[in-house]
Amino acid sequence: MKLNRNQTKYILILAMLIDHIAWAFVPTASLLGQVMHVIGRLTGPSMAVLLAEGYQYTKDKKKYAIRLFLFALISWIPFDLFESGRWPGFEQGVIYSLFLAFLVIWMWDQLQIHKAFKIMLVVLACFLSVFGDWAFFVILWALFAYIYRENPKAKWISFGIIATVEVGILLGLSAAFTPTNAWENVKPQLFQLGVVLVPIFLIFFYNGEKGSKHPIHKWFFYVFYPAHLLVLYLLKQVLGY
Repeated sequence: MKLNRNQTKYILILAMLIDHIAWAFVPTASLLGQVMHVIGRLTGPSMAVLLAEGYQYTKDKKKYAIRLFLFALISWIPFDLFESGRWPGFEQGVIYSLFLAFLVIWMWDQLQIHKAFKIMLVVLACFLSVFGDWAFFVILWALFAYIYRENPKAKWISFGIIATVEVGILLGLSAAFTPTNAWENVKPQLFQLGVVLVPIFLIFFYNGEKGSKHPIHKWFFYVFYPAHLLVLYLLKQVLGY
């Protein structure tokens, strides 16, 4: 069964919720925790790819960017509370990363400057994204999905290269903390390999069609994202996690 854009987003939102429930209440190293986090690896990268599509089809790019910025700001407090239990902090949620990714695509598409300067701006955006969830990987996935929008093979090859680098960095950092017992640190992070599910999911289950234009489909993710983080934070406080 093929899913349209709206249906795909709801699947990704559910995957994100499962992932965040696991971060809140399930030990990462447990089998259940690993499975839930593998499912959660679908969301960030897939949202980046869909963002590149959204850029192409949106009629008002300025409004799109403003919407991302405002909800990145709204999500700041719930995300920090969920992640560390305190605010203010420097951590930002995935909407912040998607906002930067959108700006990068917009710049790449419309700014009339030498490509070398465009690359410098991409690097700057990647630097700024280190405070956000999925950091610069979201920016690169989105940018290359846009650049190779007419070449699916190149799009997914570039996705795979970025994903390999991402997993390699994360597993490598885990191993580096205690080199003498590296495997024990790497094992809880094996769920990062779940990013390989993204091409499988989007290639075989997403049909590229937008679906219903009802406003709820546009706004649901933006509202749900900070709301579910706040609810999970409050549940953690009540249950003593």
